[in-house]
Formats: sequence, structure tokens, C-alpha cells
Amino acid sequence: MADEENAYSFTTAATRHIKLECLPEGGMKLWRGERLPEVTLAYESWGELNEKADNAIIIFTGLSPSAHAASSPQDPSPGWWEYMIGPGKAVDTNRFFVVCANSLGGCYGSTGPSSINPATGSSYDADFPDVTVEDIASSGYYLMRELGVEKLHAAVGSSMGGMSSIAYAMQYPGEIRYLVSISAAAQALPLTIALRSLQREIIRSDPDWNNGHYSDEKRPLSGMSLARKLGLVSYRAADEWNSKFDRSRLPPEKLTGQRFEREFEIENYLEYNAQKFIHSFDPNSYLYLSRAMDWFDIAEHGDSIAGGMAKIDVEKALVVGVTTDILFPLRQQREIADVMRSTGTDVDYVEIDSVNGHDAFLIDDEHFSPVVKKFLDESVS
Repeated sequence: MADEENAYSFTTAATRHIKLECLPEGGMKLWRGERLPEVTLAYESWGELNEKADNAIIIFTGLSPSAHAASSPQDPSPGWWEYMIGPGKAVDTNRFFVVCANSLGGCYGSTGPSSINPATGSSYDADFPDVTVEDIASSGYYLMRELGVEKLHAAVGSSMGGMSSIAYAMQYPGEIRYLVSISAAAQALPLTIALRSLQREIIRSDPDWNNGHYSDEKRPLSGMSLARKLGLVSYRAADEWNSKFDRSRLPPEKLTGQRFEREFEIENYLEYNAQKFIHSFDPNSYLYLSRAMDWFDIAEHGDSIAGGMAKIDVEKALVVGVTTDILFPLRQQREIADVMRSTGTDVDYVEIDSVNGHDAFLIDDEHFSPVVKKFLDESVS
């Protein structure tokens, strides 16, 4: 099992910060037309780059995680994908040089809305340029160049990270040998857009959001808490909620007697996890990255989804979906796999029957590890 307490950890002792010096003149041009004059990425790495520099794997994260995907001698605390990355594990750090970065637009050390705008000397806040999944992928491309990697052995990602891995492969054809996309999408569904839109509206409706220009002392915590709870409900499957909580009530000593207070264990669970999250994650980063997921559309890279996918040039891809995922349902994973095949990519497609919903990739070691391990082991056999 993954350590859920560390799924969204802060910057750790193992986190390094690198200013991207290999950007084009004028800075990093973003997908929607603006530029970032300077970009710093926070990243962690495991394993060693070999002499040929051909054993590198980049891990793209979902919306919220930091670069701390796994423990290391520099920081032994469990990472958000602890079961997946390490010596002898599915992503074997005895064999691969593994890099995970906090996403561009994030708030765990990478350039994002809370970063200082060099033109003003103040934080960008809601004046940060529009960030897309394509930009997250490009920042990963530049990061690997800074680390001496010209061609990746693999790009691996789940949720938003799966979209980023696909975007990397489309934008830099032939520069990845293997592609792993877990619980991702070729384009956002109306349901997911609606849910994320509502989360953003809840945050923006908090008076403390202040049009995106809030202070550390006065942040839109109430809006963030409600938005996070809505997200948590969608990340898991109904059957898991039923088996984990049923209709269990809080013990009487935890009740205050106030009207309409939390009295079910599921309510307490949502409150606990929301409070843990809102004090570590920047509200504007949440807004920017949430919207980036809505914007992602492979068809924008061609005249159709197939036209975009046709740009991918990898030796093989692995596409994984989860039966109980309501945010990125199986039909979206089948679509990715089917279109990849139709455009000439060799694809392994796996459906995992897990009760854990969209978040299964974070916690279902038993089902996910063998699938990813088999694929990566065969990639070097």
C-alpha cells in the first residue's frame, strides 16, 4: 500500500531545485502563447544515470503531488508512490535513473503562481500565465536536458501525469522509447470538467481568495476545504466508501451538540483529509492545474484525436485503466489504446478491477505493481 499520509508531502530534504538554463531565448514559450522568462523545477531522483545516458525514466505526477515520489537516503520518509519506485520494485532504481518533478504551476518548489515574477519583484498570484498539460510536459523535457538526458527510456504518469506523458510523446516524437499512461484521458469529459469547474468556483467564491491576490495569513481555506472534499468524493468508488465506512457514526464524545454538525465517520474522514491538504497546497496552483486538465485535448495536436496520436513515435506503450474510475473511465483508456494502435503504436492495454476508483494507482500495490513491472522489465530484456 502507498503511504496516504505522504501522498501530498511538502518539499523534502531530498528535493533539488534547478533553474532551466536550456530554455529558448526569451524564456519558455507556453502552449497558449505566453512566455515564462525563468523556470525553476523542484525534482527528486533515484538510481544512477548510466554512461550512455539511456536508462532515464521521468515520472509525471497528478494534480497535487510533490516531487517526493519515493524515499531515498537523503530523505527516508515514504513518498506518494513508495510502493512503485525503488530497488527491485516495478520502477527499479537498480536499473533505471528515475526523476520526478513537481509540476510547472505547482507549489512545492517549481515555478507557479506563488513564485516571484522577475518583472515585478512580487508573486505572480493570479497573474501567472496560463499553464497547460503540454507546458508541464515541455518543462519535463527541458529538465531532462539539464540532467544530461537526450532520449528517455520511458515516460510514466498517472491521471494528469498520464496526460503529461502522452503530451511529451506527441511534442517530442522519437525521444521516448516507452510510454506508460495510467488512468488518463485523450480529452476531458463533461463530467470531469463540471466537477473541476465547481471546485474552482467554490475556491473563487471564498472572499479570502481576493481575486487571486491573497496573503499567507489570509488564504481561502474554507473554499479550498469544500473543493477538496468534492474532489475526494470523486477520487474513490462508491463500493469502497460503503465497505470502509458503511453508516458508521462518530462516538458521542466527539459530538458537540451543534445542529447539522458532522456525525458520520465518512464526514469526519473528508474533513480530516481536507484540513491536511489545504494547509500545504496553494489555492491558485489548484485553480491553474485543474483548468489545465480541462483544456487538454489531443485533437488540438492534429485534425482529430487520431491525428494527434499519429505524432507519437515510441517502441511500445502501456495503457492502464480501472473498472471503478468515474473520473477517467475505462472507455477513455480503451480510446487511448485503440487510437494508438490505429496510428501504428504497439500497445499493451490492461484493465484493473480495483475497488479504489481513480486513486487506485496511489494505493493498490497488489494490482498495479505487477503490470508496470512486467512492462518495464520487458523493455530491457
